[in-house]
Amino acid sequence: MKYFTHKIAIVTGGGSGIGRALCEQLAQAGATVIVAEINGQAAQETTDLICRAGGAARAVRLDVSDARAVKMLVDHTVAEFGRLDFMFNNAGITKLGEVRDQSLENWRLVIDVNLMGVIYGTDAAYKQMVKQGHGHIVNTASLAGLVPQPTSVPYTASKHAVVGLSNALRAEGADLGVRVSVVCPAFIRANMIHEGSVVGVKVADLHARRNLTLMPTADQAARAILNGVARNQEFIIYPFYARLLWWLTRLVSATPLFMRKKIVRDFRKLREKAGGAG
Repeated sequence: MKYFTHKIAIVTGGGSGIGRALCEQLAQAGATVIVAEINGQAAQETTDLICRAGGAARAVRLDVSDARAVKMLVDHTVAEFGRLDFMFNNAGITKLGEVRDQSLENWRLVIDVNLMGVIYGTDAAYKQMVKQGHGHIVNTASLAGLVPQPTSVPYTASKHAVVGLSNALRAEGADLGVRVSVVCPAFIRANMIHEGSVVGVKVADLHARRNLTLMPTADQAARAILNGVARNQEFIIYPFYARLLWWLTRLVSATPLFMRKKIVRDFRKLREKAGGAG
């Protein structure tokens, strides 16, 4: 982890989940971390954890869907430290539910945060990194950005776009000293799914179907991500079964389609239980 020592890193969505774990581990490795989060209190909590452990961090309240605010954060960071070494565009939201139950407002919210937020962060960081001749942009997509995820179509659409954006930009940045990686984790034990992120079913019913003890923790995911960043991997796919599903989707299309249909049918049972139409 010496790769991150004395580096300057911005992490969006740093107030919880993988974002908080990334912030803590970057600081443990000797980086100075800007903890950017729409929930200012959560950003401060992450910062306090880092500082109590002897690390260097500061909290910034940031709405990644505000292009001007994102650019200002990058500009202020460069003005203070003279450079930006890492931009982790990690902030994201989801709206689980069938498309027939989704509103256009849900689509806009997901796209504004998951895609436009990544675009704003990438645009501001990339232009600065090209000027300084070095830097690494790390965009958090999802396994849903590689393997279509029914019952989460807005999220899937946004994450597919992030994968494409990152892969294309990696080629542009290669000869300019700028590295680009895309992170595609499967389900992680985090707090992304809550009452406000689900449409048509009950959160408790969703959680009851999942064995959280078998899911990797945010700390485990963050370690895998940082190892991948240090090795300059184009795709950072975690855990192992996520990579297996990706390859299966690419090689045997019929099997994943069967799996996706099963996901839909199981979800509809929960939808009926919650009182939705069959």
